[in-house]
Amino acid sequence: MASRARKSEGRSSGQDSGQGSSVSRRGFLGGAAGAAAGAAAMGFPAIVKAQGPVTMRWQSTWPTKDIFHEFAGDFVTKVNDMSGGDLKIELLPAGAVVKAFDLIDAVSKGTLDGGHGVIAYWYGKNSALALWGSGPAWGMDPNMLLAWHKYGGGKELQQEIYRSLNLDVVSFLYGPMPTQPLGWFKKPITKPEDFKGLKFRTVGLSIDIFTGLGAAVNALPGAEIVPALDRGLLDAAEFNNASSDRALGFQDVSKICMLRSFHQCSEQFEILFNKKRYDALPAKLKALIANAVDAASADMSMKAIDRYSKDYQALQQQGVKFYATPNSVLQAQLKIWDEIVARKEKENPMFKKVNDSMKAFAQRSTRWQNDTNVDYRLASSHYFSKRG
Repeated sequence: MASRARKSEGRSSGQDSGQGSSVSRRGFLGGAAGAAAGAAAMGFPAIVKAQGPVTMRWQSTWPTKDIFHEFAGDFVTKVNDMSGGDLKIELLPAGAVVKAFDLIDAVSKGTLDGGHGVIAYWYGKNSALALWGSGPAWGMDPNMLLAWHKYGGGKELQQEIYRSLNLDVVSFLYGPMPTQPLGWFKKPITKPEDFKGLKFRTVGLSIDIFTGLGAAVNALPGAEIVPALDRGLLDAAEFNNASSDRALGFQDVSKICMLRSFHQCSEQFEILFNKKRYDALPAKLKALIANAVDAASADMSMKAIDRYSKDYQALQQQGVKFYATPNSVLQAQLKIWDEIVARKEKENPMFKKVNDSMKAFAQRSTRWQNDTNVDYRLASSHYFSKRG
C-alpha cells in the first residue's frame, strides 16, 4: 500500500508542477546517458541519434548536353550512392551560378561547395597549371600523365601552386582523356602555314601553340564555340572529342575535322571541393570520395571508348569528313612547344619545377611503355581494313 501511495504521489507531483516535469525529463535523460555508458561498459553498442546528411551544391564547367557534364554526374551519383545518404551532392551545369572559367574561385570562396572542370582553365592564374593539360607532356599519354600526378610528385606541385594562389580548394584529378582532334575547319589543313591569320578557339598553353602557328586565338568556353563559328567570329575551333563536339553541334557549322594533335593530347578532368567543407567531412566520407574518384576515372575511360566511337561513326553518317593531321603540322607543334617551354621556364620558376618533374617521370615511363606495348593498329588493320 505504501509503495502504491508513493507512486501515485509521484505521478500527481509531476502533473501539478511544470518544474517537476522538467526534473523528471532531466532524470530520464540522465538515466539514459547512464544506461548508454553502462551498455558500453558491458560491451553493447550505444545507440546515438544520427545527424542529417551533408549536402553540397556543385557546378560543372560544361553545358547540360555535353557528355562531360554527364561524366561529372556519374561521379556525383557514385558518391551519393556509396555514402548511403550521408553525403548528397547537387550538380548544376555551367552558368547556373558562375561562368565556367570562374568555377575555381567560386569553390574557393565557398559560393559553391565543389565542381567539375579541367585544370587548364586556370592557366591565367599560373602558366604552370597548363602543363597538366596542354602540350606533348614529354611523350606521355593521358594515363601516364595521371600516373605522374598521383605517384610521381605532380599532386604535391599542384597543391603548392594552389596554396601560392590562396585557392582554398581540394583537388582530385581523374578521367584521362583520349587525344583531342586538331579541330574543325572550313577546309582540310595540309601544312603549318594554313593557320596564318585563322581565327581559332582553344584554351590553356594551346593558345601559345596555335599563336605560334600564326592563328588569332580566342579562348571561349565550350557552349560559346559553335555560335561563334556560326556568326563568323571564329574560322575554326577545337573542343575535345566526337561526343562533345557532336552534342555542341560542330557538324552543323563545319564538315571538316582534323584528327590527332599535340596541343592537348594528355588532358584529364578535375574534381574540386571547397577546402573548409571537405576538411569538415568525417574520415569515412573522405575515404569514400577518394575511392569514388578512382572508380569514376576507370568508368569514364570505358564509357568514352563506347560513346566516342559511336559518335565518331554517327558524325561520318552526317557528312563529316575526318582527316589525319599531317606530320608537318605535328612537327611544327613540337618545335613551337620547345620555344614556349624555354620562354615560360625563364618567366616562371614554378613552370620549370613542374616541367622538370614531368620530364624525369616521362623519361622512365615512356621508354617502358614504348618498349612494352604492341602496335595495336597492326591487328585492327589486319582484321578491319578494306581488301580488294
